[in-house]
Amino acid sequence: MAESPLKLTERLYRKLQVRGQKIRKWSDYFEGRHPLLFASPEFSTQTGDLFDGFSDNWCRTITHATAERLRPLAFRLEDGSVDKAAERAWKRSGCHVEVNLALLEALISGRSFALAWKPNGVDTEITFEKPTTAIVEYVPGRRRIRAAGLKVWTDSYFEFATLFTPTMVYRWQRPRSDFGGRWTGRTAGLSRGEPSHTPNPLKAVPLVELPNLTRLGASPVSELAPVIPLQNAINALWAHAMTASDERALPARVVLGMDRPVREILDPETGEVVGEEDEPLAKFRSDRLLWLERQGASIAEFSAADLRGFLDLITQAVEHIAAQTRTPAIYLNKKLINIPESAVSADESGLVAKAFERQDHFGAGLQEVMRLEALASGEPARAESLSMGSVVWRDPHFRTEVQFADSLVKLKSIGVPDEALWERIPGVTHDVIERWKAMREDQAAAVLGGNVTALFGEKPDQAEPDELPEVA
Repeated sequence: MAESPLKLTERLYRKLQVRGQKIRKWSDYFEGRHPLLFASPEFSTQTGDLFDGFSDNWCRTITHATAERLRPLAFRLEDGSVDKAAERAWKRSGCHVEVNLALLEALISGRSFALAWKPNGVDTEITFEKPTTAIVEYVPGRRRIRAAGLKVWTDSYFEFATLFTPTMVYRWQRPRSDFGGRWTGRTAGLSRGEPSHTPNPLKAVPLVELPNLTRLGASPVSELAPVIPLQNAINALWAHAMTASDERALPARVVLGMDRPVREILDPETGEVVGEEDEPLAKFRSDRLLWLERQGASIAEFSAADLRGFLDLITQAVEHIAAQTRTPAIYLNKKLINIPESAVSADESGLVAKAFERQDHFGAGLQEVMRLEALASGEPARAESLSMGSVVWRDPHFRTEVQFADSLVKLKSIGVPDEALWERIPGVTHDVIERWKAMREDQAAAVLGGNVTALFGEKPDQAEPDELPEVA
């Protein structure tokens, strides 16, 4: 028996809530909200909430190291040319800015989503969705064919859900005061008589997943998954180090062969001595004075605790994070001094390889998003060409200007066209390349036409011989 749209919505919503628990954990670690783990119960009892809110957060550094090397620049059609219509649609929806946030979210949470749709039935819009508000279900046994997609959101009064299937779009609502209640057809925000359930004009699920995949057939995973245990260990080591520093960082002195100082307790009415009590040691510490009246009394000293063992362990844990996540050492310890450029490039090779790998996974999702955009715009031929094209990414290598210039000159010497060289320059988009091509053509036309002034400006006036300045 086929599952009803309402049952499918309820099931995907429950699945989204379960998935959200793990996503919130990863998000907390990225933001630096870490519980103090790997500490003994005795230590936790003694320190209480002293270290609440403390973290030596490496999770943010690890994810940003990869995210900053993922920059989609354009989309190519099947013939290799850049799709100008896709570029305009991309910028019109602000995707050139928000895609950076979407890819960073996918690295943190394991996935993010993109929606290509016509919310007003006229203009095509591309939006990126959080993994806590969107979910996609695939056809059993077909990992790439989307069977349905669900998007949820709330306003002040209602919780809304939109279920996308290849044939229909179902819009639901329920009051926020009736949390967990039954979904009903949406009426809030719709015009009178507008149906809540409508046919899907795209004939495809417009919600696309951008997964951070690492294994075939496995669920997407956060970049923080291998980092979290070591991050917890680093926080615990810092807590122990700071506690030891507070108690043992300075030499301690001890008095030998002498009773603890006491003072007499006097009756306030008679003035007679009625007992004695220990003298507070805080006064001796503040005054830095002590009288040794008993014969044979002496002072010994305990050396300050050596905290380098804690620091060495923390350094080792950070190095393990770097190795397991393929993050260059320069991102973590900043101790590379007088290191040749070739050594820095070798240190970054692991991160660059990971960036290329992520470009493949994320690129497939972004390519599908632009295919859906073309379908929504009524251009099936362009959609088919985009599906056989590719995504143009910025080079994930970080090089100096001298390195890039040297590389481009060598590529030019073996006949690589100028346009291909320009594409390799970081930050150069295809609209900039088009402007450069037009400028080059203008220069060529000026040379052929003999218009040297257009290239070099007006020739400066020359003074007549009788007007030359006198030489003293």
